[in-house]
Amino acid sequence: MWNELTAALLLQSGYNASLATLGASLLGVAAGSAGTFLFLRKRTLVSDALAHATLPGVGLAFIAMVLLGGDGRSLTGLLLGSALSAALGLVAVDWLARRTRLPEDAAIGAVLSVFFGFGIVLLTVIQSMSSGRQAGLEGFLLGATAGMLLSDATLIAISAAFAVALLALLRRPMTMVAFDAEFAAASGISVRAVDLAIMGLVLGVTVIGLKIVGLVLIVALLVIPAVTARFWTERTDGVLWGAGVAGGISGYIGAAISAAAPGLPTGPIVVLVATALFAFSLLFAPARGVLAAVLRHRRFQLRVHRRQGLLALARGEPIHDQLTLAVLRREGLIRRDRVATPEGQAHAGKALLDERRWEIVRALWADEALAGRYDGLTPLETLLTPDELAAVDARLERPALVGA
Repeated sequence: MWNELTAALLLQSGYNASLATLGASLLGVAAGSAGTFLFLRKRTLVSDALAHATLPGVGLAFIAMVLLGGDGRSLTGLLLGSALSAALGLVAVDWLARRTRLPEDAAIGAVLSVFFGFGIVLLTVIQSMSSGRQAGLEGFLLGATAGMLLSDATLIAISAAFAVALLALLRRPMTMVAFDAEFAAASGISVRAVDLAIMGLVLGVTVIGLKIVGLVLIVALLVIPAVTARFWTERTDGVLWGAGVAGGISGYIGAAISAAAPGLPTGPIVVLVATALFAFSLLFAPARGVLAAVLRHRRFQLRVHRRQGLLALARGEPIHDQLTLAVLRREGLIRRDRVATPEGQAHAGKALLDERRWEIVRALWADEALAGRYDGLTPLETLLTPDELAAVDARLERPALVGA
C-alpha cells in the first residue's frame, strides 16, 4: 500500500492516475479560493443548493445528446448542462429570497430538494433507456476519476486557472463587500454585481468539480479549505491563498490515495483529507487553535494566581490555594514554609503599589477606555505615560508591607 501511495504521490502510478491527481489538485486550488468569499460573505449554504441543482442538468444534457445521435458521455456537454441547471437553481434561490417572505435558508432548502429530486428521477429514467452509454453516470454524485482523459484534465485545468485569475482580479471589491457591504456600496461598488460574480465563480467551480468530487461533496471542498485557512491568519489575502493551498493539497493527496487504492472513491477521500487538514488547524493553529487557546487560558490562570498570591503576601493574609502556592514556590517567591523570600517581598510590594495606583487612576480619570485596557495583571508602567504615572505617585501614600 505504501509503495503504491508513494508512487501515486510522485505521479508514477500511470498516465490516468497522474492526470486525475493533477486535475484534483487544480480543482482544489480553485475551489478553496472561490469558497473563501462565500465563507466570508456567510453564504456557504448557497453552494449546497448550487451543487444539488446541477444534477437535473447532467441528466437532461445526457438525454439531449443521445437524442441528437451521440452517446451522451461528452464531459463538455454534461458540464454545460449542469451549469445551466445550476444557474437556474441560483436564480430560483435569489428570486424566492428577494420576492417572497421566505428567508434565504428556506429558499435554499426548497430549491435543493426539488432540483435534486428531479435529478434522481432523470437518472432513473436514463438507466431504462436503450440507447446511450449511461454506465458510470452516477459517478457525478460522489465523483470518479477512473477513465479521466487528457481532454477532461485540460478542461478542468483551464477552468480552474480562469477561476483563480478572476479571483485575483476581483479580490479587492469582493473583500470590501464581504466585510462591509454598506461601505462598499457607498464607495460606488455594485454589491449585487459582486455577489453575482462570487456566485458565478462558485457555480463554475462546482460544475468543473462534478467529475472529480461529485455534486454531493463539492460543497465541502468549497468551504473546508477556507475555514482551515482562517485558523492560520487574520488577513483576507492570507485566507484566500491559504484556502487555495489547502484545497490543492487536499485534492492532490486525496486523488493519490484513491489511485493507490482503486476501490476507494476519489471525492470522499479528497474531502476526508481536507477534513484532516481542518482538524489539524483546529487543534494546532498558533493563534486560533484549540491548543493555543488552552495554553493562553492556562497562562492567564497562572498570572491571576500569582497576582492574588502576591497581594495576599503583601497584606499578610494566609494562602490556602495549592495552585497559588505552587506558582509562588516555582518562582522562588515563597519558601516551603510559605514565608515570603526577599524577592517575594519585593514583588508583593510592587503588586500592592499597583493596586493603590489603580485606585487613584480610577479617581483621577474616569476613562472607560483606560479602564478597559487594565486587566489587573499588566504593570501600570506599560499603560500610563511617565507624566501620568508621576501624577499618580504624587498622590500616593506608600503602602506599608506587612512584615517588612
